[in-house]
Order: sequence, then C-alpha cells, then structure tokens
Amino acid sequence: MTADELYASRIFLNSALPLLKVLAEDKPAVGKAFAGKKGVVQVSARLEAADADSGAGKAGTHFYVEEGRLRFQKGLHGEPDLELEFGSLAALNGFFSGKSKKLPRIRGGLGNPGLLLATFKALLSMAAALGARKPPVDPGEQALVAKMYFYLLSSGISQLNKAGHPAVSKWIRASPDRVYAWTIEGRPELSAYLRLKAGNSRAARGVYERSKPFFTMSFDSPKSALGILLELDDMVEATKAGRIIMKGAPEFGAAVGEYMTLVGSYAK
Repeated sequence: MTADELYASRIFLNSALPLLKVLAEDKPAVGKAFAGKKGVVQVSARLEAADADSGAGKAGTHFYVEEGRLRFQKGLHGEPDLELEFGSLAALNGFFSGKSKKLPRIRGGLGNPGLLLATFKALLSMAAALGARKPPVDPGEQALVAKMYFYLLSSGISQLNKAGHPAVSKWIRASPDRVYAWTIEGRPELSAYLRLKAGNSRAARGVYERSKPFFTMSFDSPKSALGILLELDDMVEATKAGRIIMKGAPEFGAAVGEYMTLVGSYAK
C-alpha cells in the first residue's frame, strides 16, 4: 500500500461515501430507492498483510439504513447485512475514481436485493454528481452538487490531516484555533466549514455560528461555485467579477485553494 493509495482511500471512505446521506435526503429518486429498507451496508478493502492494523485485515466504513434514512459510522462493522468488498485499496480507489469498472465482491446481496439495488443507485448518482465536467442545467441540481463539493472538500482536507499527509499536517500543526468556511451568498444551508487547532482538524456541515470564521470562500451562486470547483472559471477573473468573494486575507485563500486542489486530485 502506497501513501497516495491510503490518502485517496481515506477520502473515498470517510468523505465521499457519506455524501450518500445527502443524496438520500435531497434527491427524491435516491431517497425513494432506500424507502422501507433496513440494514447495515459496509464498503471495505482488503489490506496487505504487512499493512493490516486489525484482525480483519481490512479498511472500511459502513452505514445504517433505517426506514430510508442513512446514518454513517467510520470503521468496520462486525456483521453487516450487505458488504461491498474490494481486493485492495488500489481497487477501491480505481472503482470510485472511475478508472476501473471491476465490481467489488458482494456479500449478502442475495438476501438483500432491494438494499443492494438502492446502494448501487446511490453510488451511481454520487459518481454522476462528483464526476460532472460542467454544472448541471437545473438550478436545484447546481445547489446540490455545490453542497456536496463543499462537504467533500472540507472533510477531505481533515481526512488528509488525520492520515498524516505531510503538507496538510504541517499546515494544521502550525495553525492556531481557526475556522475556514465555504458558502453561497444568501444560501446558508449549502455551507460547510473546517476548524483547525494545533494539529487537530474537524470538518462540519452548515454555518459556524460561535464566531466569525477566520476565512470564508463565498460565491454569489451555486453555478459560480461550480465554475471554480470544476476548474472551468479563472479564480482571478471570478474574484474581479464578484462571482467569488474572499472574506479574509488573500494568502490564506491561496493555501485553502491549494489543499482543495489536493483533495480533488486524490478523488479523481
């Protein structure tokens, strides 16, 4: 297992997969697929013997489906009802980045066909949203995808820190108690933030309300946010035109932008 494989898998398992909860809540087709379903779904990957840090020799995450609602829990579950198991972290990363079409080994699918179909439907919806090369036409879809990216990026930076990424960990170790936020003007429900303090990091959804964030990357609309997040728009031009508003010192915006790009590179 290489360091980059570890970093990518942490982002997919702990930052991208939890976005299925957002899709189940905000996208009617996905929510309907999980309606009436119940069980524990696990996504895992086998580790090389030298890298195994648990008796199972696997890394993974799981979520509970409770009457159509999803609740995520990091780590492995003792007895999942349905498991998608990849042969390695490289295989997991390849599947979720779209570089491989090799399906994982499915355990429990015959006994839970409805749960299996709902899970794959949600995964395909997530892949379509995060793999888009241009903003959706529908304004509601634009807002959903922008929110998913904010959640992915804030959580992804935190996951890289927890996984020991040298550059990210160095930046966060040197940071006093600061909050970095992403938002859309007038749309607080689409916000996310990242709190840093002396090596510790915590990503959260919504608006940070205890004080004003140290730095906020704000956009005038979901479409403008996606222009930057999908690397279609020039940041300098977008700033001049008011499509992006940096609330804080520009040098801190540059640092955040660098680590946003880093997360994106591992998630592609």
